[in-house]
Amino acid sequence: MTTLQEPGTVETEKMSAAVAMNSALDLAMAKDPKVVLLGEDIADPMGGVFKVTKGLSTKYGKDRVRATPIAEQSIVGAAVGLALGGYRSVAEVMFCDFLTLVSDQLVNHAAKLRYMSGGRSSVPLTVRTVVGNSRFGAQHAQSLEAWFMHTPGIKVVMASTPTEAKGLLTSCIFDDDPCLFIEHIHLEYTNKEEVPTGEVSIPLGQAAIKRPGSDVTVITYGPAVPWSLQAAETLAEEGISAEVIDLRTLVPLDFETVLESVSRTRRAVVAHEATQFCGPGAEIAAKITEELFGELMAPVARVGGTYAPIPFAKSLRAIPNADDLVAAVRHVTGR
Repeated sequence: MTTLQEPGTVETEKMSAAVAMNSALDLAMAKDPKVVLLGEDIADPMGGVFKVTKGLSTKYGKDRVRATPIAEQSIVGAAVGLALGGYRSVAEVMFCDFLTLVSDQLVNHAAKLRYMSGGRSSVPLTVRTVVGNSRFGAQHAQSLEAWFMHTPGIKVVMASTPTEAKGLLTSCIFDDDPCLFIEHIHLEYTNKEEVPTGEVSIPLGQAAIKRPGSDVTVITYGPAVPWSLQAAETLAEEGISAEVIDLRTLVPLDFETVLESVSRTRRAVVAHEATQFCGPGAEIAAKITEELFGELMAPVARVGGTYAPIPFAKSLRAIPNADDLVAAVRHVTGR
């Protein structure tokens, strides 16, 4: 497995995140015949609701790309069994909201089996799911990553670009422990970029500094990365230099990069689309405060979703944006 190389050193092709993930799955299945996919409508001609698995059942057969009934509990339960049996299973749960139906398999089985077997039972399972689809209202749009961050034994991953979607998904597939790979619907087909066409991986647990800065550190991930970078541009015009860190992996979380940055800027804002109350930002803010309390110029601020179900009505807003982050940074910098 090779890690991501410097731009210009490998062959690339312009891809969306959906196409990049399709490439990751394709290459993983070609490399290891034990990689199998399960999920609703994932076989051709549908190729998945978001087309991430399009063409794979035609290429590898429907024994390895299995379209299942609408039964999320059975999908993940079967995937856990396959992983215990020596396969590398990739289960698609159409929306993050439906993880509530599979939490028993994930929380009580997949996450615990290595611990309950003295380390002898690995569970190389990847569960792919999607957040951010507010077009269908409150039951198809929840960002529940904090639930699974709270569960020891599950790795939680959320990419923000096509290249990272490919590299992180590859790392999840070949990890020997269960991984929850969360995609955002608005990133599936937007922001195309040049992505390596060959096999590429990005190590889990390594954050990336997407924009260097000196006045404040913005810690973010997934769909909040684009609007955090947009906010940083606005702040730069006001003379505020914001460093933007993309966590990429929520578990394991790269606190080393976060704390090193905040120790320099001495101010921090955590931004995400998940509910602010008890969201991932709460743990990050607490850790920064515990480690750097005497060095901080201001309390750590958080920008997150409203503590309410996601509304269907377009006139109502529960998800934060760049303007909210700009306001938070102005507050902590006293500008």
